[in-house]
Amino acid sequence: MLLHCILNDKPIEIEADPTMTLLDLLREKLHLTGTKKSCGVGECGACTVLVNGEPVNSCLYMAGKIEGKTIYTVEGLAKDGRLSVLQQSFLDHHAVQCGFCTPGMLMSAKALLLHNPHPTEEEIRRALSGNLCRCTGYIAIVEAVQDAAERQVEDQIKASAAETPQDGEMQG
Repeated sequence: MLLHCILNDKPIEIEADPTMTLLDLLREKLHLTGTKKSCGVGECGACTVLVNGEPVNSCLYMAGKIEGKTIYTVEGLAKDGRLSVLQQSFLDHHAVQCGFCTPGMLMSAKALLLHNPHPTEEEIRRALSGNLCRCTGYIAIVEAVQDAAERQVEDQIKASAAETPQDGEMQG
């Protein structure tokens, strides 16, 4: 079956068995190995990607369902060789240990921040509840997401101020 979707901001067309999992499509056909294959039954969250802005366990999501959808993987977070605010925050807070759960954690956190740019600690913990980590104990991960939310707000304020005409400037 010929499938069409937007993958990490790029339109793609790929021939694939519609009954293969999105995880296998990403890793085996598209060679995007950042999304991890772990439990295979949707329990650990290591394979989390975003489909139309919603987190899904790609180990359970059939490839045929991506037709016409927008998919984001961990590889799509960095832009122009620069880490996203969320990725940088994970590094700054030492929220990465072995790294196996990190792609899924990042994608679940990204989905949360897309829908709720000012989450409470409880909302962060709830959003990450489908992602298992055996190394960090979650505290650093929650702190990293809180910090990323604050940084994104600061970046939006700076961007807005840069677009606002200063005193004495002509307005169109």
